[in-house]
Amino acid sequence: MEDYKLGLVEAKFADIVWSQAPMTTKELVAACEKALNWKRTTTYTVLKKLCERGIFHTEDGQVSVLIGRDDFYAMQSEHFVAQTYDGSLPAFIAAFTSRKRLTEDEIVEIRRMIDAYEEGGK
Repeated sequence: MEDYKLGLVEAKFADIVWSQAPMTTKELVAACEKALNWKRTTTYTVLKKLCERGIFHTEDGQVSVLIGRDDFYAMQSEHFVAQTYDGSLPAFIAAFTSRKRLTEDEIVEIRRMIDAYEEGGK
């Protein structure tokens, strides 16, 4: 998947699918009408676009997820760091923390993640 970005409206739509799939296209149309005030045609247009991008799949009136929310946003983050910071996570963190001070809870969580990674976990 090459396109790692979702527009605001696409992200709202994707959240509906991610939170309710597998679902029928009829259920999706009803959910989008309620949450986004969309017509059926708008729902089908956006669904088709995100299926073509390999995020979702539809077959026989069933909508399923090909790339989950966490995986999609992880890939988006990896792509951003690769494109913006030459793939250097330390450079990204340095840039991020130069304007925003990390809270004690954030520091503890980052240390926990690093420790878990070093131990072979996730």
